[in-house]
Amino acid sequence: MAAITERLVAVAHAARRAGHGGKREIYDAACRELCMSYATLQRKLKEVTVTDKRKRRSDAGQTSLPRDEAMVISALLMESTRKNGKRLYSISDAVQTLRANGLVRAEFLDASTGEVRPLSETTIIRALRGYNLHPEQLLAPEPVTELASLHPNHVWQIDASLCVLYYLKPSADARANGLRVMDHTEFYKNKPKNLARVAADRVWSYEITDHTSGWIYAEYVMGAESGENLCSVLINAMQDRGGADMMHGSPAKLMLDPGSANTAAMTLNLCKSLGIEMIVHKPGNARVTGQVENARNIIERKFEPGLKFQPVNSLDELNALAKKWRAHFNATAVHSRHGQTRSAVWMQITAEQLVTVPSVDVCRELAVAAPESRKVSPKLSVSFRGREYDVATVPGVMVGEKLMVTRNPWRDDAAQIVLVGEDGREVYHVVKEIEKNEFGFSTEAIVIGEGFRRHADTPAQAAKKEIEQLVTGTSTQAEAEAARKAKSLPFGGRIDPYKHIDETQLPTYLPRRGTAHDLAAPRVEFPPLSHVEAAKQIKQRIEADGATWSAETFAWLRQRYPDSVPQDQLDSIVAELTGPRSGKQTPLLRVAGGMK
Repeated sequence: MAAITERLVAVAHAARRAGHGGKREIYDAACRELCMSYATLQRKLKEVTVTDKRKRRSDAGQTSLPRDEAMVISALLMESTRKNGKRLYSISDAVQTLRANGLVRAEFLDASTGEVRPLSETTIIRALRGYNLHPEQLLAPEPVTELASLHPNHVWQIDASLCVLYYLKPSADARANGLRVMDHTEFYKNKPKNLARVAADRVWSYEITDHTSGWIYAEYVMGAESGENLCSVLINAMQDRGGADMMHGSPAKLMLDPGSANTAAMTLNLCKSLGIEMIVHKPGNARVTGQVENARNIIERKFEPGLKFQPVNSLDELNALAKKWRAHFNATAVHSRHGQTRSAVWMQITAEQLVTVPSVDVCRELAVAAPESRKVSPKLSVSFRGREYDVATVPGVMVGEKLMVTRNPWRDDAAQIVLVGEDGREVYHVVKEIEKNEFGFSTEAIVIGEGFRRHADTPAQAAKKEIEQLVTGTSTQAEAEAARKAKSLPFGGRIDPYKHIDETQLPTYLPRRGTAHDLAAPRVEFPPLSHVEAAKQIKQRIEADGATWSAETFAWLRQRYPDSVPQDQLDSIVAELTGPRSGKQTPLLRVAGGMK
């Protein structure tokens, strides 16, 4: 072998000295001597010699495809790419379509012939990569920033996963496996009826990881991903379970995806009540919670395969196995990041960092749904979700006031009233449902004629009584009622409601000059009076001035106005009968004095 290598080196030196045109003869002689084909000889020569680097082309890095055309080609390729990364358009098909539509030309001028020729597919691909517009470049994962946590229980991550391999059908036979494997030939997308048949029996798992130690908590639920299931699993994970199943306490921060169940009011209320800061990453950025995503992969590979060989007849049995597995795995498996077991790192938590939580029942009371506004009825009750609840025990409740009412998913016989305490934190008051008989009356209502009971005074009623005593100047309710009955003046008459008017000095206003209206007022015509009607009005007016009405006066009136008396003449007639008598006497006076 060494001799052949030495001979090949000698052939390479001889070919280099021979120059252009003389190498072929040397290569043919070496092929005959070494019993090799020409291609094999060239391959062997490359292995034993050092060749000069190929000279870089003068036009390297340049392209005839403009960037705006490369953008259009890349845009079409990206639009035709599925979410799984599969491209439906090849680059040649995309360029052909764009050329046909006049959107790109993708051509170059051949300087030797003066001919305009289309760019080859290889050239276009090279141009796309040069512009960083190739779909493989655009679809590459975005660079990530490493996230760190400070200590155990500083950050937890939680996620829900649908077990794609199993569904649970409890069996009466203890030896049978109720956890069934979903055979691909029976359960796949083209047989939706089979999937719908086991939908209620599908098994979901919730994974929770402690970011610092990597400790994995897994629990299985039935039904679907929901706020109730998430809160139940989170509450169970925070409880002190003892033994090797050690991770517990309240995390300072909880990272989760923006799913509807994760952002439900129950989860928000639970975290807010326990002082847990929720961090919800934006949609499509599951890498942020990659640790818990990887936990699902670990569970599928290290725990769930054994379920096929272990009889499981209930959800409790499945979770009992999960508890045994997670305690062993976290205590024995070495984490690649810190080089220790997950349990060993979690045990480094300090007393200040380990915040214990209340019991399961108390935590469930905190995990309530979103409150809704309800108006308090005169019976001190509120209607909520088709039921009526007694709110008489709620501090400060008043008729007509609106209260925020919410339900508790673990208690159907009660609702909760949400108030804000003096410290600014929300306080929940449990109120009982009002039970009713077959006639719709409350079972605690007072039967007519058999008793009497009234509600305690509401704050509004108590304030009303205080105001009544203040207005009447009394010290008891009985005295106030007596003062009202006696029609006493409010505040003992000490209040003058117009005093501010009397004490106000108004400015002296100068009269303003005006302009007479040029519109002529309409003339009013009154119907004439009969002699009798006129005599009645005249008599009343002259007698008021001390004059006397007589038959001669009436005769004079008839003589003066033979037909009727105009109403506008009454004033002049009265003036004539009551005016001063001077000079020649009128016929009227002669008649009144009896002269002929």
